[in-house]
Amino acid sequence: MGKTAFLFPGQGSQYPGMGKDLAEQYPAARAVFAEADAALGFAISKICFEGPEEVLKQTENTQPAILTVSTAAARVLEEKGMAPDFVAGHSLGEYTALVAAGALRFEDAVRLVRSRGRYMQEAVPAGEGAMAAILGLAAAQVEEVCKKAAAEGGVVSAANLNSPEQTVISGNAPAVKRAVELASASGAKRTVILPVSAPFHCELMVPAQQRLEQDLRATAFSQLRCPLYNNVDADAISCGDEARDSLVRQVCLPVRWEESVRAMIEAGANMFVEVGPGRVLSGLLRQIDRSVHCVNVEDANTLQTALDKIARARGETPDN
Repeated sequence: MGKTAFLFPGQGSQYPGMGKDLAEQYPAARAVFAEADAALGFAISKICFEGPEEVLKQTENTQPAILTVSTAAARVLEEKGMAPDFVAGHSLGEYTALVAAGALRFEDAVRLVRSRGRYMQEAVPAGEGAMAAILGLAAAQVEEVCKKAAAEGGVVSAANLNSPEQTVISGNAPAVKRAVELASASGAKRTVILPVSAPFHCELMVPAQQRLEQDLRATAFSQLRCPLYNNVDADAISCGDEARDSLVRQVCLPVRWEESVRAMIEAGANMFVEVGPGRVLSGLLRQIDRSVHCVNVEDANTLQTALDKIARARGETPDN
């Protein structure tokens, strides 16, 4: 029988109302929101359930909000007897993956990502950084485009190597704009400037990395219950020190998502469960390998659908 991997989304998956249904229907999920509110000293649950969007999309709120909703969904899955063989998380999602793998206490994680969001926001003055998605151009071509654009001044580099179809770039706004124009001229199907508040996963994030590293060094990490495929190396790790080191390095280095997914498939994963808000990772998975099963869990409906599909894929009778 194939193995199951839990995937945890990153920034950009948030929406007002996320997690509300889970909290209303499952005590395990409700407990996670109460824990998050207590750890942060304010009602992040209210921001998840009600928004407004303007408040939710502030990076220092977005990051703990997504982590909380994803952890709530993971706890409900755990209660239903679902345990992953592997975990991985996209950028911020790597923190959620470490919570799910037992390496990081949830209350520590939620405080860390609140600070992480603030440090990233403060690393580059508003408007000076940018990110863009380049669709339909190979990663090597995107790298070439970034080199040419950076040669004229400024920073621009690959931030997320998401799928064969999609690479996200990050850096100084003028350099990103040049790279986008060059990518279009090189045959990209589409380019999209992303509505983000900071240029994540590039060298402009060094000030954020330095501040976050101090917090991470002061936080306890344990052995992982199952391997995590990390963003920076696309490698399986199972030791707490490796996990901490990965979180430090991922601030400035690209997320090697496609390679991580392929490595999990190579290791036997054929059922992927996107745990948390949205279906961004499910979409990327379809671009990477259509032969594997993929379900998402973000509310009571998707939970039941996912459990039924997993049971059928394993040749079991679905619960009603």
